[in-house]
Amino acid sequence: MVKRDPVTIYHNPKCSTSRQVLEMIEAAGRKPEVVEYLKTGWTKAQLKRLFADAGVTVRQALRAKASEAEELSLLDLRVSEAKLLDAMVAHPVLVERPFVVTPKGTRLCRPKESVRDLL
Repeated sequence: MVKRDPVTIYHNPKCSTSRQVLEMIEAAGRKPEVVEYLKTGWTKAQLKRLFADAGVTVRQALRAKASEAEELSLLDLRVSEAKLLDAMVAHPVLVERPFVVTPKGTRLCRPKESVRDLL
């Protein structure tokens, strides 16, 4: 039986953690809305709301492992959050993943097991 509460996952299918979180959501009987943000992109307002709801800073949501983070000199702690947001909008891969949104809250699901608290 599929539960009806809405679940949204901001997903990168190339990321093993993101794929595993999606599998965990589906295994819990949920049919999530899957947003492949590398295709759809982000807006600043969307990212600000997502990060605020998840209780993370822009810097905490930066995917520091992405080659673009180093190439764009974003790893320097003096880089402003505004500049980080601009870079995330221009290069969606810079956003850590996966973010999951349910009626129970919003979370950056790293480690992947943290998704259980939202289901």
